[in-house]
Amino acid sequence: QVQLVESGGGLVQAGGSLRLSCAASGGTSSSFVMGWFRQAPGKDREFVAAINWGGGSTDYTDSVKGRFTISRDNARNTVYLQMNSLKPEDTAVYYCVARSRSWINPRASYDYWGQGTQVTVSS
Repeated sequence: QVQLVESGGGLVQAGGSLRLSCAASGGTSSSFVMGWFRQAPGKDREFVAAINWGGGSTDYTDSVKGRFTISRDNARNTVYLQMNSLKPEDTAVYYCVARSRSWINPRASYDYWGQGTQVTVSS
């Protein structure tokens, strides 16, 4: 059973930075597509970013382009989300996701989800 454990969330002022980490275990492989979703209070869960197995392909939702960077360390089975220039509207629970499918449509169809980590950005 694949397990994803997020860490690195917290409270930060607007303009600040945070780095989220997601440690994968229990059957994951470097061929998995990994990503991040988020859910703000009263809103639907939304795609944030994804990365393919080799790290050569990434995808971001428009609202975080230029501010967030997704990366992965396959040797450590870990994916990261570096978040810079944070805004109050980035406040949400952030979920790490993984799937064993190809890179086609990386914004959907994830099989595995972490428990989430809270990110709060104060104005």
